[in-house]
Amino acid sequence: MEIKEKVKVYTDNQEKIARYSKVLGHPVRVFIMDFLVKNTDKCCYSGDMAEELPIARSTLSQHLKELKEAGLIQGEINPPYIKYCINKTGWSEAKELLGTFFNRK
Repeated sequence: MEIKEKVKVYTDNQEKIARYSKVLGHPVRVFIMDFLVKNTDKCCYSGDMAEELPIARSTLSQHLKELKEAGLIQGEINPPYIKYCINKTGWSEAKELLGTFFNRK
């Protein structure tokens, strides 16, 4: 039996756009990004965000993990606290890719 090699159909940029769109597809994660963008002059502790959101801290942690894995935020562990801020590289790439995608004719 011959095994066929899987052909890549999607471009790297299409895959990145899909990943950023997926991770931003939840209102809590959009809130987190908005919160961090508004506070770009400083990093924020997860406890600061927990006070603003009506969700459990464990749920917030899961959302933060998703954003971090997507490269949109970064965290600094200073036990028992974790500070989060925008990952400027990832955020810039997401803005550029999504902007280009939505501005196509």
